[in-house]
Amino acid sequence: MSGWPARPVIYEMNTAAWLTDLSRAAGRRVMLGEVAEADWDAVTPPGVDAVWLMGVWTRSPAGLAVAEANPELRGSFRQALPDLRSEDVIGSAYCVRKYEVDPGFGGPSGLATARAALAARGVRLILDYVPNHVAPDHPWALERPDLFIEGDEASLTNEPDGWQRVGQHILAHGRDPYFPPWPDVLQFNAFSSALRAATAETLSNVADQCDGIRCDMAMLMINQVFAKTWAGRIGVEPAQEFWPEVIGQLRAEHPETVLLAEAYWGMEGELLDQGFNFCYDKELYDHIVATDAGGAREHLRYNAGREDRLLHFLENHDEPRVADRMATDAACAAAVATATLPGATLWHEGQFEGRRVHLPVFLARRPDEPADEWLAAWYFQLLDVVGRNAVRRGDWQLLEVTGWPDNQSCGNLLCWSWCEDSADVRYLVVVNLSGQAAQGRVLPRWPQLTGSNWQLSDLLRPMVFERDGDELAGAGLYVDLAPWECYLMAATKTER
Repeated sequence: MSGWPARPVIYEMNTAAWLTDLSRAAGRRVMLGEVAEADWDAVTPPGVDAVWLMGVWTRSPAGLAVAEANPELRGSFRQALPDLRSEDVIGSAYCVRKYEVDPGFGGPSGLATARAALAARGVRLILDYVPNHVAPDHPWALERPDLFIEGDEASLTNEPDGWQRVGQHILAHGRDPYFPPWPDVLQFNAFSSALRAATAETLSNVADQCDGIRCDMAMLMINQVFAKTWAGRIGVEPAQEFWPEVIGQLRAEHPETVLLAEAYWGMEGELLDQGFNFCYDKELYDHIVATDAGGAREHLRYNAGREDRLLHFLENHDEPRVADRMATDAACAAAVATATLPGATLWHEGQFEGRRVHLPVFLARRPDEPADEWLAAWYFQLLDVVGRNAVRRGDWQLLEVTGWPDNQSCGNLLCWSWCEDSADVRYLVVVNLSGQAAQGRVLPRWPQLTGSNWQLSDLLRPMVFERDGDELAGAGLYVDLAPWECYLMAATKTER
C-alpha cells in the first residue's frame, strides 16, 4: 500500500500477546490469517494510519534457552506475569532466527492476509528489522561467519560472556558500547561490505511484505559508534556510512517504504541525514513524561527545523507504561501534546486502556488488567478529532507564552499552532504540563489575524470563546488553565 501521509499515526501491537488474547477469547488458536473483522476494526480506530506488528519473525530456540537459564530475566517474567507458565516464554522478539513469519503466528500467508485486512481499512503495515545482531542459530552463523565480528581462543578465554563458539569460528555476542554483551545474539560487522549487501537484500525481502520498517537500535551501525564499540576488533572504517549504502540499495526496489529509526544519544540528525524517514524523539519523551515543560519547549525550539521527521510517543514496548508513570490527568495532558506535534506519532497497544504492566518481549501472554473505559474513549476521541479536523496540516509554529513579574507559571505551558494558508481554520494547542494552575498570554502569529473577529472552539469539550482579531494581534490571548488542563482549539474568522 502506497501513499503514506506526511505525518502518520502509528499503533504498535505486541503480535504474540495480541494473538494469545484473541485465542483465549475464541476458545481456539487464532493466527494472523484468522483474525476476525471486528478485531481488525478494534486496532484500527479512526485516526490511525499504520499498525506496527511487533515481533512477527521466527524466534530462536537457542535464544530461548539462554533466556530461560537467566535468573534475572526469569524474575522479570514472573514480576510481569505472576502466574507464569512455561509456554508463556517464547524467546525475545529481537533474537531473530529467520526473517520469516513465525509459523505459530500463521507464517507468510497469514501475514499477507493481515496486510490485506489492514489495507482494506486504509491502514499500512510496519514490521521490525534488527540490523545489529541475529540469533546464534540463524543460518548465517554457520554459513556466513564473514558477516560477524570474529575472535579467537584468547577472546573466548578472556571474555567468555562476550564470545561464543559457532562451528569452527568464535563470534562476538551483540552489544552496544554502554552495556555488557547480550548473551542470546551474535554481533554483525557493520564495516563488512558483505554484511551491507546481505542487509540490503534482507531489508528488501522484508519490504516485500509490508509498507514500513522499524529498524531496531539503528544508531549502533553508524561508523563512529560502531568503531567506538568494537575498537581493535574490526578493520579500517569504510569511507561510506552503513545506512546510506544499505538504504540506497533498498530504495532502488522499494522507493515508498517508510523507514523508522530507533535511536538514542541525540543521534537523530545523523540518521535522518543518512536516509531514514522518521527517527525516535527520545529526548522529548524524557522531558514530557518528567513533566518538564521548559525542557520540552527548549528541545522543540532546537529541533524546529527537523521536528517534522521525528517520531513522538509516550510509551512503546521498551519503555514503562505511561499509566504506571503518570496520573491519568497528567497522562492526558501529555497525550494532547504528543498527538498535536509535527512528525509521526506512536501509540502502544494497551496504552489507551490504561494498562500498567510492562510486558517483556519474551512473553506471549500478558496479565489480565481492568480496562479504563473512560480513558480508552478519551484516547479514541483525541485521535479522531486530530485526524478528522486535519489539525496537523500546514505549518506548525511553537508559540511563546509570556507571564508577569509576580507570576511565572506560564513556564509550565506548552503552546503551538497549526496554520494552513488555504484553509479557513487555524488550530491552537495550549497544555498545562504541571500540577499547578498556570496563566499567561499567547500571541498567535496567523495571517489575516487583524480586522476580523475570531471564534475559538475547543475540540475536546463544549467550550467556545469570541475574540477580537486586533486584540489577539496586540495583547495576545489570555489563558488560565487548571492543573493538567489543555486547550485544543479550532479558530475560525467571523464577520464583525
